[in-house]
Amino acid sequence: MSLSRIVLSSGRSVELTEVRMSATYAGMLEGYPCKPVNDMKLRWLRSQAEQAYPGTPCLLVQPRREYPDRSTDAARPFGPVEVLPPVTCIGLLRSTAVAPGLDPALHRSALAVAWLQGTLDVPSGEDAALRELHWDELARDYEL
Repeated sequence: MSLSRIVLSSGRSVELTEVRMSATYAGMLEGYPCKPVNDMKLRWLRSQAEQAYPGTPCLLVQPRREYPDRSTDAARPFGPVEVLPPVTCIGLLRSTAVAPGLDPALHRSALAVAWLQGTLDVPSGEDAALRELHWDELARDYEL
């Protein structure tokens, strides 16, 4: 059973079979969200996806970055305040095999994806960030 089905822009249907969500800035006790902090968080998020799904190719979807208060940028020691979407996600997506010669009864393809989003909703067919995945280039076939 899948949590969600997403039809990619290419027309391929993929299933979200697992998802892990957490607060983007959970545990941030000092400082403020800025480019160095966010870059570190994104590296950590990708490494978490790689550890969660070893042997599966991983992709980090680059998030939108917002700059809410440009008036105080000069006074900030690490640059301007830069805010990422509030929810980090790591998910496992599966689909039919990429290679055309493989038996569809015995083979599937998979891709682990890390992304950020604005809500706690499980992504659906309308999620633009995931719809743009280049599945045939990124996913890997495996045998059931």
